[in-house]
Amino acid sequence: MPALSLIRELEQALNNGSSDKRVELLRRLTGLFLNEADRLSEQQVALFDDVLRQLTEHVEHKALAAISSVLAPLSNAPPELVLRLANNDDIVVAQPVLTRSRRLTEGDLIQIAKSKGQGHLLAISQRDFITPPVTDVLVERGNQRVFHTLAANGGAHFSAFGFETVLKRAEQDGALAERVGLRLDLPPNLLQQLLERATGTVRTRLLASAPPERKQQIEQLLAGVAESVTQEAVGSRDFSFSETLVQQLNRSGKLNETLLCEFVREGKYEEMTSTLALFCGAPVEFIERLLKNVRPDGLIVACKSVKLSWPTVREILKMRFSHHSLSDQEAEDAKTDFISLSQAAAQRTLRFMLVQENAKLTG
Repeated sequence: MPALSLIRELEQALNNGSSDKRVELLRRLTGLFLNEADRLSEQQVALFDDVLRQLTEHVEHKALAAISSVLAPLSNAPPELVLRLANNDDIVVAQPVLTRSRRLTEGDLIQIAKSKGQGHLLAISQRDFITPPVTDVLVERGNQRVFHTLAANGGAHFSAFGFETVLKRAEQDGALAERVGLRLDLPPNLLQQLLERATGTVRTRLLASAPPERKQQIEQLLAGVAESVTQEAVGSRDFSFSETLVQQLNRSGKLNETLLCEFVREGKYEEMTSTLALFCGAPVEFIERLLKNVRPDGLIVACKSVKLSWPTVREILKMRFSHHSLSDQEAEDAKTDFISLSQAAAQRTLRFMLVQENAKLTG
């Protein structure tokens, strides 16, 4: 076969050729491989693989990027060369084969995803088929662009861990929530979880963008979410036990901001509300109304008046939004308001609010 004869001649020239000569030999041999690819056995491909890898050891990245683009779509591309190109630190070289080459195994992709940068992870996330073990690594290490690309990629398959990780990130990213919510492979229980935590805007967009086979399911789940939110807002709570508890803790010197944070993080709504009420010297029903108010202004005033720190206030706001994810912008706006408000002004405002409250009760 003429091709094999040329390969032997090229092997002899490897040790004496200049960089330009190597590039020219690489171009010629790659062209020959493309012409013969459909007729080559795996043994013959391995021969090309060996010579091409030697030629690519000392050539500029521009030439490597060109061969990567040429070999990426070939199902029988030289496997060792493809793997070397995929591991190249220059994403321009690695991207074509990372995105398209079928020669890369699941193990290859996992190893690269664990060891390379965000550009490599993004390239892998664009593949037309991604197994759950690979996706798991991508969501463990990937940035926002990787998450968005995976969520929009119908060929990416997620494990339970993968979906849960994406949903966690989506709590602070409305656009990501929309993308993952439109996936037909998202289990119903996780879709419900996403809808419960999403903003009203995200829910509306999801319903408008959903394909017919998903729209009815989203409508049914949204109806359930709405009912749950209504019950949460209007349902009565018994604060008798929590008020007694926090008074005892206060008398023993154990009630402080650290314990309040524990109540918040453990989802102990009654204990949190009763603690805030005691700190503010306000009726627990008054504090509960602040927590349920659509706007957080009054709650910010109450927290600032008793000198709570911003991290604590942010945790309280997150619990307050139990059925509505606190977006990054909402959190940033609340932080700005909290920091700009002086404690003295907050205390005066709270006293005025309590006078108004008392007037309503006695009027």
